[in-house]
Amino acid sequence: MRIRAIGASVTGALALCALAVPAAQADGGYGDTAITKVVVDGDNKVVVGTSGAVTVKVSVTAKDDSGIADAAYISLEGPDYGYYGGSKPTCKAVDSTTSTCTSSVKIDPKVDFLSNANAGTWYVSTWIDANDDDFITADKAGSFKFQRAAKLTANATPEPVKKGKTLTVTGSLTRANWESLKYSAYGSQSVKLQFRKKSSSAYTTVKSIKATSKGALKTTTKATVDGYYRFSFAGNGTTGAVSSTGDFVDVK
Repeated sequence: MRIRAIGASVTGALALCALAVPAAQADGGYGDTAITKVVVDGDNKVVVGTSGAVTVKVSVTAKDDSGIADAAYISLEGPDYGYYGGSKPTCKAVDSTTSTCTSSVKIDPKVDFLSNANAGTWYVSTWIDANDDDFITADKAGSFKFQRAAKLTANATPEPVKKGKTLTVTGSLTRANWESLKYSAYGSQSVKLQFRKKSSSAYTTVKSIKATSKGALKTTTKATVDGYYRFSFAGNGTTGAVSSTGDFVDVK
């Protein structure tokens, strides 16, 4: 189930949906139950574009002297009233005292009415029960980045080029606009020009440049050997990292 409040008011449909998931609990608990680890989608980053659903796996590891019985719920909450209720958690024992409870969340930008303001730091909320009736609740058991997907292009000219001559590399940086469901210019961001020799599998950074206010990229470099040129954007708190496809240049 996926819901998002729009503005400060709660619509009737939202209110009905909210009744279907456990209400958020204040941090607390009873006994020695403790959360030891929270992982969202493997690397604590969730990147969403403008089309195609994304399934996110959330895992919460907890321990108690008596062992873990189950998880009442696992949910995700973020900026601009962002909220996702996960599937019914399943818990698997790691040992006699520790279990990892997992849940999945389906995010679909075409039906979830995401706002661009939803991007940023999100938190995992959960309730974990132990076998001896101990329990723990946490509104911020762990955090992760909920990011807008980005796209990057690169084109090196002329092709082919004489050794020692100047190459011009152009491109553009755009990112998902969740409200229009299109990609729009992402300006004034730092981007790296990178190069990989034809015989190598690794890129090295040639220089860093900044995109224009409209996301345009343009820089020059000297051609030395055959290889691939690309731009690479490291990402930030609201936007995912991305690298363009390498453009091969034949050096004569």
